[in-house]
Amino acid sequence: MSERRSVLVIGAGDATGGAIARRFAREGLVACVTRRTLDKLEPLVEQIRAEGGEAHGFASDARKETDVETLVAHVEREIAPIEVAIFNIGANVRFDVIDTTERVYRKVWEITELAGFLVGREVAKAMLPRGNGTILFTGATARLRGSAGFSAFAGAKHALRALAQSMARELGPKGIHVAHIVIDGAIDTQFIAENFPERYALKDQDGIVDPEAIAESYWNLHRQSRSAWTHELDLRPWMEKW
Repeated sequence: MSERRSVLVIGAGDATGGAIARRFAREGLVACVTRRTLDKLEPLVEQIRAEGGEAHGFASDARKETDVETLVAHVEREIAPIEVAIFNIGANVRFDVIDTTERVYRKVWEITELAGFLVGREVAKAMLPRGNGTILFTGATARLRGSAGFSAFAGAKHALRALAQSMARELGPKGIHVAHIVIDGAIDTQFIAENFPERYALKDQDGIVDPEAIAESYWNLHRQSRSAWTHELDLRPWMEKW
């Protein structure tokens, strides 16, 4: 029997995060998934189990150091060594800069970057003694350019990208693959369907990003030979203007 191993998905939402967890579970990894509230994870956990996989849900606030430390230690000790960790949290809010309060700016930074640092640090501690592992960060268009109204989000995404770069340079030579994935385009979610119906109508033309396709790309990143590791990957619909 092969050794048990797990994938830790921080921010396993109804679209991207959930699709990623299901994809890795189909390959035999134990899916450990988190959200701020546990009840929202129940459908995903049940779906993975119905598909023949193993899944465990956790309520966790990735902005809190003790929450992240406790979560990673529990998964490592009680479930299975973490082979892959995926940070899939963001806080895409729009405010004109003069209307952006200190509280909003701080919260967006905490959710998007501080949480990414805490997760990355703790899983790296677990992976380093084994000399292998994969850490993937979900980015956005805002990682390279800031748009009007998105000063907080763009600043945080720029910082997350810099974190991923630093970690890749430090951890890559020690056997840990760190990658940053830029998702540039609307994702097939209920939010897009309800709030941007004209954009959602492009789904039939493959004009919005399919969460299942995103998940496949994450799996392929994890499976890459270390002789040709990718650090940054852009994912966007074929018709996206960039």
